[in-house]
Amino acid sequence: MKSVLVTGGAGYVGAHCCKALLTAGYLPVVVDNLSTGHESFVRWGPFVQADIRDTSALVDVIRTHNVSAVLHFAASSYVGESVIDPQKYYENNLNGALSLLRAMRTTHCGKVVFSSTCAIYGEPASIPIREDATVEPINPYGASKAMVERMLGDYARAYGMSFVALRYFNACGADPDSEIGELRDPETHLIPRAMMAIQGYVADFAVFGTDYATHDGTAIRDYVHVCDLADAHVAAVERLLNGGGGGCFNLGTGQGLSVKKVLDAIAVETGEQITVKQGDRRPGDPPVLVADASQARRELNFQPTRSNLKTIIATAWQWHRRAHPKRNFHAPRAAAEASNE
Repeated sequence: MKSVLVTGGAGYVGAHCCKALLTAGYLPVVVDNLSTGHESFVRWGPFVQADIRDTSALVDVIRTHNVSAVLHFAASSYVGESVIDPQKYYENNLNGALSLLRAMRTTHCGKVVFSSTCAIYGEPASIPIREDATVEPINPYGASKAMVERMLGDYARAYGMSFVALRYFNACGADPDSEIGELRDPETHLIPRAMMAIQGYVADFAVFGTDYATHDGTAIRDYVHVCDLADAHVAAVERLLNGGGGGCFNLGTGQGLSVKKVLDAIAVETGEQITVKQGDRRPGDPPVLVADASQARRELNFQPTRSNLKTIIATAWQWHRRAHPKRNFHAPRAAAEASNE
């Protein structure tokens, strides 16, 4: 069983990828500092609590577990926070990536799959977005991810490393077995935030921006189930381990859904109406982000099977009810802020 290092493997997407890796016959070795992740999410392989900026700790892990490849998730990842505190994002995301790459060079571990984002595109000139679209991020989070992609390209050319950058759109949904799901503090993403509002757990649910140039005024996003993302990461690892070439790939469905449409679907699935407060647009939020994922379909055999809206919401709702069984579902609901993500 080959070992794969998963940085940030105690987080939402990283943990789902660990489960998929083990199912595919790999041993996921998690490194996470638990600043936002959860030790209870580490269920499918060894865990080392460490910060990825500690290069020596990474060298020890790679050597101890004879790591064959790396999945790199560990990063700060709130768009709004990145606008308010860009220093945190450049320090964490760039220094962390440099430390990881230094450890990989030291140990001659030369294959890495990077968790990138559609935020690198900023406000694209055309929809759907192809991988050759201009990279012009409009927030520090997206800029930090674009810089790491540049670093990976430079390291590949100079040192012979192989990398795949997966630019995914809106990760959502939860493990169908409800073993893991979205669990953040603070929670800013639309679907889990809306469900927390239904459960009476948070207050002042707001949709930021109802005056976009879209059919219903709310932002449009491409929602892709986290388990479909996990399968794509496994495919990317196998591509590199089998000597395949690297590259950058969009992961999405190609279908744009408005915030209002998602909220309407949540109301149908849960049987609960959501009281929505209208908020102003936030800096760093583009009106429309939809993927052209044809390249991933061709080269990674990316076939999202769970990314229909009903499955996304059903698995997320099942996770929220299991994760928070003591919440009062029918108390008078104060809502919660929600992003467009």
